[in-house]
Amino acid sequence: MSEDSLNTQFAALHAQRVATMNPEDLGVNIRQRQYLVDHADRSRFLKPGDIVPAFTLPEVDGGTVVLDELLARGPVVLIFFRFAGCPACNIALPYYQRELYPALAARGASLVAISPQTPEKLREIRIRHQLPFPVASDKNNALARHFGITFTANEESQAHSRAKGVDLGEITGTGTWELPMPAAIVIGPDRIAQFVSVSPDWLLRAEAREILAALPVTVSA
Repeated sequence: MSEDSLNTQFAALHAQRVATMNPEDLGVNIRQRQYLVDHADRSRFLKPGDIVPAFTLPEVDGGTVVLDELLARGPVVLIFFRFAGCPACNIALPYYQRELYPALAARGASLVAISPQTPEKLREIRIRHQLPFPVASDKNNALARHFGITFTANEESQAHSRAKGVDLGEITGTGTWELPMPAAIVIGPDRIAQFVSVSPDWLLRAEAREILAALPVTVSA
């Protein structure tokens, strides 16, 4: 991994947590991530070659994201993330802003970030990082469920958070603990998935170079 890679930044985040985080909190986090790695049903994940359904999602600034309208201009890259306050997501989205978005724009491709969080709560991450690409709300995780990439935190994680006065359903505005696993999906002509990377461990995610390499070859640089 290069110094600028996303996963190098995640490794640094984890190292910082090991050095500074309450051991009990750290253990719950590590066990939850490992549980997802061990138990995620990968047979349900969207796969390259699958057809992506047409969709329209509300964008946090009041507009809409319509897949077919974006595809009329070129390939579409979807980045699923958890919620606006997620520390790893606040590393990932600025990384994709720097390392992915300019190259996609130069090739006529679109980038959309998607979370189940309600638009009024989700908007803060776009403002915080001045993201130039759409940030959309996937109500009830409908699209993420179709892609087979949702999960619900295990009992230990939920109990630990609630004991600290943290309720994820309140944070997201959804009333549930269901979230998408971080994912990067490249969609080409005819709504065909060209590339799918799903990350049960949210501290491992697709690098920009992997996503760019998956763009349809018919797109000129």
